[in-house]
Amino acid sequence: MHKLLFVLGTLLLLATNALAETPAPKVTEAYGTGKNVFSLATGSPGELGLLKELGEAFAKKADARLDWVKAGSGESLSYLKAKQVDMIMVHAPAAEKKAVADGWAAGRVLIGSNEFFIVGPANDPAHIAHAKTGAEAYAKIAAAKAKFFSRGDDSGTHRKELSIWKQANVQPAGDWYIVTKSFMTATLKRANDEAGYFMTDSSTWAAEKKSLPKLKILFKGDKYLVNTYHALAQPAGATPGAAIAAKFIDFVASDAGQNIMRNYGKNTIGEALYDDAKYATQYDD
Repeated sequence: MHKLLFVLGTLLLLATNALAETPAPKVTEAYGTGKNVFSLATGSPGELGLLKELGEAFAKKADARLDWVKAGSGESLSYLKAKQVDMIMVHAPAAEKKAVADGWAAGRVLIGSNEFFIVGPANDPAHIAHAKTGAEAYAKIAAAKAKFFSRGDDSGTHRKELSIWKQANVQPAGDWYIVTKSFMTATLKRANDEAGYFMTDSSTWAAEKKSLPKLKILFKGDKYLVNTYHALAQPAGATPGAAIAAKFIDFVASDAGQNIMRNYGKNTIGEALYDDAKYATQYDD
């Protein structure tokens, strides 16, 4: 009996040590140099530079520093739940609502939107250009066994993709269905290089389309493909940076933050990459 208790105790100690040694997520970039430090996990808003502009504007007025952790929506939610970041910006509405209901996320605020496009080779081998819905487009791709790229990373994009396959009554599998485990831009570039279909957000497409000569938008316009972004923070006091993260969410939702949101991209590529919260409200659930 004593031997069994010793073994169980040893296993418990090893498990505890393993959890304690779980590395914190890597900071991708930091914006601002102030004393009020907070961390934020997100994907495309950081990858496309919007977060930098928002973070630097906030840092100046709040004596803050924003540490960005690059992660898709699913991974960002996991970091928030584990108290490894102070806030997140994600596009996974069902998971967001559950996080708030379960008590480990707070302050879910609509901050803006973009939409998903299905892009592919100009000759459109699956003939999706005249599809009426995203699900019909996906069904055509599956029927043709045309090359399709999936991020496969539990990001908001991946979750939306899976829901569309479900609507189409398709279980995607086979050589034509290629899982990249990469972020949006990297997967887009692979679809371009290998002549395949991919569902990209409109923001990334606008920013990268000049470097993707083999791809074109073949389907868009399904309201189901509108992509709403929300910001969520730790509950008050849950992490050292929770309070300043909540103030950053207030800033992003303010007139100043929303002005950055609705105009971001116009000076560099000639078009806005995101719609603001006022526009996104009509698609919010």
